[in-house]
Amino acid sequence: MLEQLKKEVLEANLSLVKNGLVILTWGNASGIDREKGLIVIKPSGVPYEKMTADDLVVVDLEGNIKEGSLKPSVDLPTHIELYKRFKDIKGVVHTHSDYATSFAQAKRAIECYGTTQADTFYGDIPLIRELTQEEIAADYEKNTGLVIIESLGERHLDKPGCLVSGHGVFSWGDSPRKAAENALVIESCAKMAFQTLLLNPEAKPVPAYLAKEHYERKHGSNARYGQGEKE
Repeated sequence: MLEQLKKEVLEANLSLVKNGLVILTWGNASGIDREKGLIVIKPSGVPYEKMTADDLVVVDLEGNIKEGSLKPSVDLPTHIELYKRFKDIKGVVHTHSDYATSFAQAKRAIECYGTTQADTFYGDIPLIRELTQEEIAADYEKNTGLVIIESLGERHLDKPGCLVSGHGVFSWGDSPRKAAENALVIESCAKMAFQTLLLNPEAKPVPAYLAKEHYERKHGSNARYGQGEKE
C-alpha cells in the first residue's frame, strides 16, 4: 500500500510542475497512510525533473524518518500539524504559484467574485495571519501549521486551502491528487480575481445565496453534480 501512496505523491508533485504552480523546487506535496500513521513527502531541494518515487521520504507523525536516504521537505512540520488536526484529509500541497502568492503578499483574501470559485470554496479563499516574530523563532514551519488550524477551525472541508500572509498557498484534500487539484483551483481563482479587479476595481463578491447554491450543488447533502459521486 505504501508503494501505491509513493506513486500518488510523486504524481501529485509532478502535476504541480505540469500545471505551472511551481518552478525550480518551490513547492511540495505529501500523502498519508492513516492506518500506518506514515507520511510520504517530497525530499528537500530535489529538482522535480530528477525526482523518482525512490527519492520520496517516509516519516511518522513525529517527523522521524522511516524510509529514504534524503532529507524531507522543510515544510514537513506544517504538513504534520495539518494531518494531526484534520483527520479526514490524506494529502497536503504547498506552492508559491504566481497569482495566489501575489494575493498572499498583498495580504488579501481572494473574495468569491464568481461561481467558479464557489464550486470548490464556500465563500472566500481565506488569508491566514502573519506569524509573530516569536512564532517564527520558536518553530517556524510547525507554527505555520498551527496558525492555519487556528484560523480555519473546522472549516477546512468547505475551505480546502488558504493563503498564508506573505508566504504562499497550502491546500489539502482526500488524496494527494485532490490536494494538488485544490492548489490549481486556488491559482486559477486568484488569476480571475486579479483580472476582475483590473477590469473593475470596485467589483463585489457574488451574492451569498448564489455562492451557496453552487457550492451545495457539488458538495452538499443533496449534491447533483457528476455521475453519482462527488467530483
